Amino acid sequence: MTNILLTGSSRGIGAAIAKALDLPDVALVGHGTTSGIPADFSDPAAPQALWQSALDRLDGRIDVLINNAGVFDANPLDRPHDEWVAEWERTMRINLTASAELCRLAVAHWQQRHAPGRIVNIASRAAYRGDSPAHWHYAASKAGMVAMTKSIARGYAAEGILAFAICPGFTMTGMGEDYLASRGGDKLLADIPLGRVAQPEEVATAAKFLALEAPPSMTGGVIDVNGASYVR
Repeated sequence: MTNILLTGSSRGIGAAIAKALDLPDVALVGHGTTSGIPADFSDPAAPQALWQSALDRLDGRIDVLINNAGVFDANPLDRPHDEWVAEWERTMRINLTASAELCRLAVAHWQQRHAPGRIVNIASRAAYRGDSPAHWHYAASKAGMVAMTKSIARGYAAEGILAFAICPGFTMTGMGEDYLASRGGDKLLADIPLGRVAQPEEVATAAKFLALEAPPSMTGGVIDVNGASYVR
């Protein structure tokens, strides 16, 4: 049995990942307001409390951590300075710091058990391509997630601790639909050679592969799911 903790499992990509991992040999604990353990990642105490609650539900063992929870709120440059900084810090705490804390707890857990483990971080195309002028904070948080993933992969591969990232482009979640409409819809789609945004199930397929099947030599790898709208 593979025990998995998935953050942000209530909707969109997270819900699709939870569905893809609904398998007889997987025990999954979700985090979210409607589909798992509630935890507000803007609260610095939340990640550690979530980790402990998940451990309790999974009989003291977590084998895979999937960090999917995140926010994507606009932060226009012309906001009052204090408000702009507050939104920057909130986004960093939710998108990056909470994920970092969970990664740290996971690595320590596997080291203490002398056991292998896997981390799958859901980042974004914005980590490489950047984002709109109102989303500096989002792009920076996802770039940090990719760099963190690579650092974990390099640092702990010899101990059987593997780390991967997925960088979706626009994905047809509620968040993605709102952004698509706000940016002009058809004009945005014209920038995607595939001609459409990704479906949550496509990202979930990649997450399932990395969580359960990817060969160890892939550690440190980043899978793009963006319809060729950004190629590296």
